[in-house]
Amino acid sequence: MPKANLTDRAIRSLPTPVTGQVDYFDENLPGFGVRLGQGGRKSFFVMYRRGRQLRRFTLGPYPNLSLTEGRKQAKAAFHDVAHGADPASERTAVRKAETFGELAEEYLQHHARARKRTWQEDERILWRDLLPALGRISAKAVTRRQVRELLDEIVQRGSGVMANRTLALVRKVFNFGIQRDIVEVNPCSGLARPAIEQQRDRVLTDDEIRGLWGACDTEPGWVAGAIRLYLLTAQRKEEVLAMRWSELDLTTGWWTIPAERAKNGLAHRVPLSPAARVVLQELRSRGQGSEFVFLSAKTNAALTTIQKPILRLRARTGIDFRLHDLRRTAASLMTGIGISRLVVSKILNHVEHGVT
Repeated sequence: MPKANLTDRAIRSLPTPVTGQVDYFDENLPGFGVRLGQGGRKSFFVMYRRGRQLRRFTLGPYPNLSLTEGRKQAKAAFHDVAHGADPASERTAVRKAETFGELAEEYLQHHARARKRTWQEDERILWRDLLPALGRISAKAVTRRQVRELLDEIVQRGSGVMANRTLALVRKVFNFGIQRDIVEVNPCSGLARPAIEQQRDRVLTDDEIRGLWGACDTEPGWVAGAIRLYLLTAQRKEEVLAMRWSELDLTTGWWTIPAERAKNGLAHRVPLSPAARVVLQELRSRGQGSEFVFLSAKTNAALTTIQKPILRLRARTGIDFRLHDLRRTAASLMTGIGISRLVVSKILNHVEHGVT
């Protein structure tokens, strides 16, 4: 396993793995290290032997847990091991002292990453609001009032929908904890969604489509390509941004989304119009040999969001739109020129109900 002289600057500059996780061990404190995940997350750990068995003990996420405090906790753990203790087993056995941050990490590791294609969104919400507010509090000590006050803060900054998503995630994390016998009650019980949501039915007009298409010329090529492919393929945000060149056949005009990336778990073949193929050919000519069509410069993996470019385009054009509006617009245009709703549903890869 690689070694590094762990400093704050060194940790921030360590390359994020494209797949899996990578451990870097400290050159100055054997057994102490930092683990890097695909989403850019970093956490400190110690490795030690218990008899013939090699054990791992996670200390906490960086930078919530500072490097200085991480080393201090690592030395304390090694001291305990030298005197016959087993920190990893003791943490498993004594759940009452587990923090919400540790519970959230177990939820991500054993549930979200294994079962959810959108686990990165859960991780983003945790890091954005939940861990700063609740991360160091004992999971069993988190109260309904603390959760409600956090949700109120999110609503007050004008993010009512995000407050609803945050409540749903906290509820899931605690339900996971109950299933694992980590906590006994869910503090979200009895909490209503803090904001009222109205289902959007926004469809862009022809003039708005022309205006947005032209405005994309002022953005970097990958931004223009992503926005235009949303309109030209009518696929979901995560599916477009995580597109790989290996999934594309520009000669025959097909894009095959594998089952593990499709929302409904079914492989999906998307027809590529001549306009879509032109966009993809332009992106390939500007590419740098990555397997991803839309590569994140920060994580060296597929992009997960283009929110900032969208805000720029909305401000520049005066067009109020969300990414999902483009998918809805494409579907509306297809039905408007006489394509049957069944075919449109197939292109959108909606789950069919019943035996039709």
